[in-house]
Amino acid sequence: MNLENCVALVTGGNRGIGEAFVRVLLAEKGAARVYVGSRDRNAGAHLEREFPGRCIAIELDVTDPTEIAAAAAGCPDVNLLINNAGLFSNNLLIGAKDMSDAREEMEVNFFGPLALIRAFAPSLARNGGGAVINVLSAAAIVAVPNMGAYSPSKAAARMLSTSARAELASQGTHVAALIVGSVDTRMAAHVQGAKEKPEDIARVGLRAAERNIDELDTDRMAVDVRAALQLDPKGLEKRMAKMLHATSISTGR
Repeated sequence: MNLENCVALVTGGNRGIGEAFVRVLLAEKGAARVYVGSRDRNAGAHLEREFPGRCIAIELDVTDPTEIAAAAAGCPDVNLLINNAGLFSNNLLIGAKDMSDAREEMEVNFFGPLALIRAFAPSLARNGGGAVINVLSAAAIVAVPNMGAYSPSKAAARMLSTSARAELASQGTHVAALIVGSVDTRMAAHVQGAKEKPEDIARVGLRAAERNIDELDTDRMAVDVRAALQLDPKGLEKRMAKMLHATSISTGR
C-alpha cells in the first residue's frame, strides 16, 4: 500500500503509540487525512492544531457500537484502519476479586478491533481495499501470567487478524498484526529498563501495510521473545511464571 495521500483512522490516537502513528503518517508519509479516535474528542485537539485540515479528532469508544457506527458513517474515505486502542488493567486472572477487568480487557483488545473491522470493511472495499493494522503485543505470542487477561486478549486479537485477513482478501484488504515489545508509553510505566520510542514503533509498523506483511515484530524485545519461544518454549513459560512473584518488571536491557 502506498501511504502517500492515504486516509487513516487511528483508534486511541491521542497519545502514546497511536499519537505516533498520527504524526508519522502526516509528517513523514504524506497522508491526506488522519482521523484521531479517542473516548474524549478534545483529547485529540492538540493534533488538530498541529496539522490543521489534515487531522480530525473524533469521539470513538471502541466498546460503544453507536460511536463505532457513527465513525464509519462519518469517515467514509478511510483506506487505512489502525486498531491501536488498548487496555491493561494490571490484575490477575484467578487472583482478581472478580472477572470485570478480564471482561473489559477482552472488550477493548479483542471485540473492539473486531467491531471496527466489521464496521469499516465496506468502506475499505469501496476505497480500493487498503489495509488494517492491529497493534498487538509480545504478550500475544507468549502468555504473561502476571498481566492477567491482557495476554489472552491480545492472543485472541492475533487470531482475529489471521481470520480477518482471510475473509477480506477477496476485496483487496490486507490485515496486519504488529507484535510490540516494551515502548515508552503510559501503559508501560510499570516496566523497567530500555523502552522503544513510540515514533520508531509507528515507522516500523507502517511497513506492514506498505510491504503487505502479515505479522511484524516491531522492536528488539518482540524479536527476542519470539526467538526465546522458538528456542525453549517451556523455559520461557517458566520464566514468565516467575514474574507472578516479582516486585517489578524489567526488559532485561
